Amino acid sequence: MAKKKTQSSKTPKKTPKEQPQSRSRLGVAISTLAVVVLVIPLAIFWEDITAWIGNTVNSIWDTLGWGIIFIALVVLILGVLLKQRQLSLLWHSWNLWLGIVFIIMAMWGILALFDLGGSFGAVIIRQPGLGSYLRIAALFIVGIVLAFPEVIYYAFIKPVRWWRNRPKRPVVARTLPPPQKQAPPIVTPSPKPTAARLTTPVTSQPRPQPEIRQVAQDVWKKYGEPAAITIDGWRLPPIDILDKGGDMAFSDADNMQRARLIEEALGSYGVDAKVVQINAGPTVTQFGVEPGWDRRTKEIRQKDKDGNVHVTTKEVSRTRVKVERITSLSNDLALALAAPSIRIEAPVPGKSVVGIEVPNIVSSAVNLRSVLETNSFQKIFGRSKLALALGKGAGGEAEAADLGRMPHLLIAGATGSGKTVCLNSIICCLLLHNTPNDLRLIMIDPKRVELTPFNSIPHLAVPVIIKTDKALDSLRWLNYEMDKRYQQLARSGARNIEGYNKNKQGAEKIPYIILVIDELADLMMAGFDEVEHILCRLAQLSRAVGIHLIVATQRPSVDVVTGLIKANFPTRISFAVTSQVDSRTILDGAGAEKLLGRGDMLFMPTEAAKPKRLQGCFVSDTETERLVYFWGSQKIGDMAPLQIEDDLRSPSARKIREAPKDSLLEAAKQLAKEHENISTSFLQRRLQIGYPRAARLKEQLDEELALEEEEGDEAIDKLDD
Repeated sequence: MAKKKTQSSKTPKKTPKEQPQSRSRLGVAISTLAVVVLVIPLAIFWEDITAWIGNTVNSIWDTLGWGIIFIALVVLILGVLLKQRQLSLLWHSWNLWLGIVFIIMAMWGILALFDLGGSFGAVIIRQPGLGSYLRIAALFIVGIVLAFPEVIYYAFIKPVRWWRNRPKRPVVARTLPPPQKQAPPIVTPSPKPTAARLTTPVTSQPRPQPEIRQVAQDVWKKYGEPAAITIDGWRLPPIDILDKGGDMAFSDADNMQRARLIEEALGSYGVDAKVVQINAGPTVTQFGVEPGWDRRTKEIRQKDKDGNVHVTTKEVSRTRVKVERITSLSNDLALALAAPSIRIEAPVPGKSVVGIEVPNIVSSAVNLRSVLETNSFQKIFGRSKLALALGKGAGGEAEAADLGRMPHLLIAGATGSGKTVCLNSIICCLLLHNTPNDLRLIMIDPKRVELTPFNSIPHLAVPVIIKTDKALDSLRWLNYEMDKRYQQLARSGARNIEGYNKNKQGAEKIPYIILVIDELADLMMAGFDEVEHILCRLAQLSRAVGIHLIVATQRPSVDVVTGLIKANFPTRISFAVTSQVDSRTILDGAGAEKLLGRGDMLFMPTEAAKPKRLQGCFVSDTETERLVYFWGSQKIGDMAPLQIEDDLRSPSARKIREAPKDSLLEAAKQLAKEHENISTSFLQRRLQIGYPRAARLKEQLDEELALEEEEGDEAIDKLDD
């Protein structure tokens, strides 16, 4: 039987509660000893310490004077920034802090003028007098320029630039008599173009009043120089005919502030991300956000030898933040940035970042000349004369394209979003680099006011078409002209228009034909089936023979931009639209409904998988008038017009004017032979078709029967004769 252990045999152990008590007693003893050690020397050397402190304070006061307030203010600001962990503002806004330092030195010098700035202030002013005042003023000016550069720009530099580039007093061109209605004036071409011929336009078509033809005198002097570029007797307009655009200065501090807000907004929703790129554009600024990591951790609890529990955190795994988590926060980011809307491009093509496009506080227009002078446009223009300047991207880079490779362009957008300005810039870009022997234009403008200013240029095949019936005739003629050109290329053995025009000059060349339609919806309402059929046929076959289409509409619905038209127009431009449905109709995706308008657009080229955001080029009415006046002033012989009217009056005009025949027309003719009375409902029942098709079929049947009856009557008359 085991012996029971007595209470005295047990070894006493310290409980956990006794250990803190022993430690607290040891701490009190050490603190008491430290106080005694410090107090005794202070008591012994108190007089010496107070004397040293007094001397130090007096020396600091003699050195700094009342400027010690500035030192205390700087220390306080640094302390606040250190506490809020925002020391990065010191180098992000270095110009602001450096300007504040110069302003403080100027104020210190002012104190020294009244003997309140100490020896440091005396060093700043050196000797009282005029020099000290000038030195203080210079410090103030340098500080204000460094701290507030935007104020200086808008207050002084911008007015000076405006004064240098101000438009000079316009010189009114020679007043012409009003055009007579009886007969057009006879034009006698002169062998050598002179400046007088350029300032006095002579045309066989009625012109607007010469009051609107006011141009700057220094610009027109260049048009009369013999060194101008001349092709086939036509002088190309110089680049000086366009206005220079001023660049907008963007504040880096504002962009850094918005970048910090983006990071904080994403972090508040548990998304780890960092802004690594800032691309400032004319209308929007693109912030390149690099997704961070989603880290998974676990807590490990361990006890030390004293029994205390220590908790450590260990990272188990980490994965990249999904792009969908960033794109789903678009509305929250817009709220944090106080922006009307933002667009997220995820990811940016060619970069491993997510692009967040935020509208600028102040937007700037993109001048056409600023894009024409860039390397990107000149590179495309070196290959093709159909190069188009489209605008600038979100990062400020210029964007250009080749109409010959598109080969057709479809433009859509709501009213006032910038479609007509885009059309004007495209037309002006073509007129700057092509003579009438190289390019002919057919313009259809149902609105009657948008394209009519180009009525006097020699590039027009016919005057600007404003009536729907004439527009349909021009589409039919263009279809006929395409077939005729293919026959001409086949006879010469050329594959395309470039091969045919390779060794030809002047009128021997086949000119490019550009069809510009400002409003497609109006034509579709006039003749839906015929317009759709002709446009699709032209879009499929006309590239090789040099016929290109530029079609614009403000109603991008499925009844205007049909599936067949979209399939044959792979290159598209969408301006701001009213709904996401319209955006999907024109671009096959969302995004156009978030555009800002006034030239903000999405450009979708053929080879790109995603549309690219651009700010379109702007051409003023004055620039357009100069360009039209320049071309209208040149009369080198009589340009041979395209034989549109003659072809429509020719014996084959019936085939040109015919709408596409229905495939059931022969069956309807057979029914007409078998039955005396044929109605629309009868054709609908017997041929099992819808009522609209039956009605069109009935109209074609009546025309065919009337034509056969006329031919029979003519044959009988000939036999009688």
